[in-house]
Amino acid sequence: MVSRRRASRSGARPPAVRILGLDSRAWFTGLVALVGVERLVEMRISRRNAAWARAHGAREFGAGHYPTMVAMHTSLLAAAVAEVWILDRRPHRALAATSLVAVAATMGLRYWVIGTLGRRWNTRVLVLPEDQLVIAGPFRYVRHPNYVAVTVEVAALPLVHSAFLTSFAFSLANAALLRVRIGVEDEALHAQREQVRAVAPPREAAVG
Repeated sequence: MVSRRRASRSGARPPAVRILGLDSRAWFTGLVALVGVERLVEMRISRRNAAWARAHGAREFGAGHYPTMVAMHTSLLAAAVAEVWILDRRPHRALAATSLVAVAATMGLRYWVIGTLGRRWNTRVLVLPEDQLVIAGPFRYVRHPNYVAVTVEVAALPLVHSAFLTSFAFSLANAALLRVRIGVEDEALHAQREQVRAVAPPREAAVG
């Protein structure tokens, strides 16, 4: 087998990195597939919770951007795998390890959010009548913990196998999408506050 040093001197591409006898690109493809399965599980939970919210009078905001969000996250997985195989990306040990830890941390944060919100969690912007702003769990520390998880994961997952172009391009796309999404959520919260004020009984003026 040609060594990496000899291959670099001759100008040839060094051999693929193998982990436990398997091409590292195959391991990365498996990781992305697992993330895809996890996404399907999330979507199932989201659909169930969204149906419950609508049955309890929830109002949806910003439905128009939702297909774009789904398409972006699906394309991220496909693009990361494609870049690694087509451009023959090789993993960098320190970057791969750091990125794997970051991806694992985002999974933990995301399910902390899901556990905190319970039935109120879904991937749409559905506001229940007289719903209260949640300040428990990760919301005690960050206003949008789920978006922190998404932002880190979008950047870190491709970097597990040095898919730099995918990481950069989709981080920009995600930032633009989150700007729209957070604006929709702020609009929804404002509308909810106005609705609560409209139905709340007037307070009696204090005398004395």
